[in-house]
Amino acid sequence: MKLLGEGPVFTLDKEGAAIGRARWEGDTLAELTIDPAWRGRGYGSYFLKELLRRRGGFDREKATCFRAPAPAAPAARALLQKFGFAPAGPGTWCRRRVPDLSAVAFCHEFLAARLHPGGLYLDATCGNGHDTLFLCRLAGEGGRVLGLDIQPAAVEATNRRLAAAGYGAVGRAVLCDHRDLLTVVPPGTADCVVFNFGWLPGADHTVHSAAATTLPALEAALAALKPGGVLAAVLYSGKVIGEGEKQAALRFFESLPLARYTVLVCRFANWADTAPLPCFVLKRAGG
Repeated sequence: MKLLGEGPVFTLDKEGAAIGRARWEGDTLAELTIDPAWRGRGYGSYFLKELLRRRGGFDREKATCFRAPAPAAPAARALLQKFGFAPAGPGTWCRRRVPDLSAVAFCHEFLAARLHPGGLYLDATCGNGHDTLFLCRLAGEGGRVLGLDIQPAAVEATNRRLAAAGYGAVGRAVLCDHRDLLTVVPPGTADCVVFNFGWLPGADHTVHSAAATTLPALEAALAALKPGGVLAAVLYSGKVIGEGEKQAALRFFESLPLARYTVLVCRFANWADTAPLPCFVLKRAGG
C-alpha cells in the first residue's frame, strides 16, 4: 500500500488499484474518501496519517493548522477526531498543533523577543547548526552570525545547513574552542552569545563540554557582549555528563554582580532534576 501524488491530489494505491482519494485546497483537506469496499479496515486512518505527515503534521518543532469540512457521517467524524481535528466554527473542523516547549525552544522565543535584525550574534557551541540558523534568521541580511565548535564535523554540518537555507552570506562556522571566542569576536561587540552545552547530537556522547572550558567560555562571552547584550545558555546534567558543569555554571551565574548583570535561571518545575536548564544573562548598559 502506498500514497501516490505530489499534491494537491493524492491516491491511496493497493496492489495497483486506487482505493482512496484525497485533495488539498491550501491547508484544507477538501476531500478524503475510501472505496466503500475497503472501509472499516484501517485504510482511512493510514491515508489520513500519511497525508498529515507529508505536510509536517507530526513534526514536533513545526506549528501546523489544517482544516477540513465538517463531517456528516459518524465514521468520518471519528476518523478526524482520532487525528486531533475538532469543530472550529460553522461547517469547519481544525487540527492545530504548536511545537512542544523545550529548553532550546524557550531560549529561541526569549531571544526573538529581544533581538533585532542587523546585529552580531555568536553561537559558541554550534553543533549541527540549528541555533546558528535560528540566529541567522534573526540577524537578517544586514546582520552577521558566527558559529564556533571544536569538532570539524560540527563546523562542516553547520556550514552546509546555512548554505542550504540561503544564509551562507549571513553566517559561517569556524573551528574554535568556545573559551577562545575573544580571538574571533572583539570585546564589547556582540549583541548575543548562545551556548547549548552537552554533546554533538548523533556523535559520541562521551565527548561533551565540561566545566574546565565552560567557565572560561562564559567569562569570555560576557566580555564579548556589548551593553544591553544577552547571553543564553542551556545547561545539561545526567548519567553521561554528570552534574559538575551544570553546578559550576550556576555558581558562576549566581556570583555575577547585580550592578552589571541581570541573571535568569528558568527551571521547569514539574520536569526531572536532570532536565535541560535555560539560563539568561542580560548585560546592563554601562556594564
